[in-house]
Amino acid sequence: MPKVVHHVVKRPGRKLGDPDIEIPVPEDFTTVPGIPLREKDVAFYNREYPIESQTIEKTADREWVMTVYGPEEKAFRQQHMATMKPLVDSAFTSGDVEPTGTPDPGKDLTEEIRSKARELGWGEVGFTKFDRKYAYVSKKHWVKYEHAICLALEQDYHQTQQIPGMESEYAHFGTYEYQGAMALELCDTIRASGYHAQIHSANDNSSPYIPMFVAAGLGQLGANGQLLSPHFGSRSRLAIITTDAPVTYDEPVDYGIHSFCQTCQVCVNRCPGRALTKEKVWWRGAEKNKLVYERCRPVMAKYEGCGVCMKVCPIQRYGAKPVMEHYVETGEVLGKGTDNLEGYTIQDKGYFGPGQLPHFDREFFDIPHGTKEEALFEAFKDRLTKEGVPPAEELVDLAFKLKNILDGGDTTRGDE
Repeated sequence: MPKVVHHVVKRPGRKLGDPDIEIPVPEDFTTVPGIPLREKDVAFYNREYPIESQTIEKTADREWVMTVYGPEEKAFRQQHMATMKPLVDSAFTSGDVEPTGTPDPGKDLTEEIRSKARELGWGEVGFTKFDRKYAYVSKKHWVKYEHAICLALEQDYHQTQQIPGMESEYAHFGTYEYQGAMALELCDTIRASGYHAQIHSANDNSSPYIPMFVAAGLGQLGANGQLLSPHFGSRSRLAIITTDAPVTYDEPVDYGIHSFCQTCQVCVNRCPGRALTKEKVWWRGAEKNKLVYERCRPVMAKYEGCGVCMKVCPIQRYGAKPVMEHYVETGEVLGKGTDNLEGYTIQDKGYFGPGQLPHFDREFFDIPHGTKEEALFEAFKDRLTKEGVPPAEELVDLAFKLKNILDGGDTTRGDE
């Protein structure tokens, strides 16, 4: 049944030089630009329960994943981290590098920076304020500059459709490697104009980036917990550069995605771990479909990063324009219920088409929780309960293990 179009969103083409596109947003999917927020709640949680990086709060399972990777993935991840290290090191100190040029007073650099970023290959570029409400506790004092340049780099389409598997992992992590070098070059351009530039690496996150990408008009939050951009949905890797260069902020946009996801529900229904919730909730002041981390993490770790929620998203596979045009014409979600969109293969489990899901035993979802020291204490308490007080030499060994963890300190750097 045809639908009434409420408004049309015009966006630059997918690549530099491509014609602009127009995305019809039906009345059914109209909500608000960006994501519905309760600003008082956002401020409350920032004040009373400030957010921290997963690389600090969940060190136990981040160490655990390396023990369950297959040989190929483990070798690839180690190679990737070695490749990324100099890029992440450069990003960490990038805010301290002084400009090489002389600023032109009164000149707005928005379009100059946007054009250069698109020339380098970034698929989406937007400008907004770096919102310190979202900065991780460990990074609040690291962030130097006020303006955020939000940058999304598309990863290979065909490799992504091989999710889950090593081919898609090569696309996933390979995109980060290109992204790191591209960000350094864009910073050089900004500094040549007389201003500072600080890279917020995807491998050393300073905050959850999605709220700022939404504020910059580059997409909306999908039911899979990822940014859905017009051309490639969640098939991209995100980075931010903050700067003191004079720029003009973009505005959030209602692409219809916030409501579309509630009609679509494909990612919710196809998640192998049943980690995505059907109904939206208010979480830290934002309305969203809340991910159940403990259901997601084991599948990601044991099946090459999983990513099924990315693979089966119609906006990722077809783009927002075809998806919205199809809904306007038919009242149906493009690809829903078809093997073309919904089918995937899980190693050692087989192929799963629409309506079919793999089965995992309850023990499959047992993973270490919290920090490494918290996991160590939990294991110790469990042993005390089952076996009583261990010999003195084992207690000393426990103390040494704990001391090594504490001496290692916390880091916001990760491999994702």
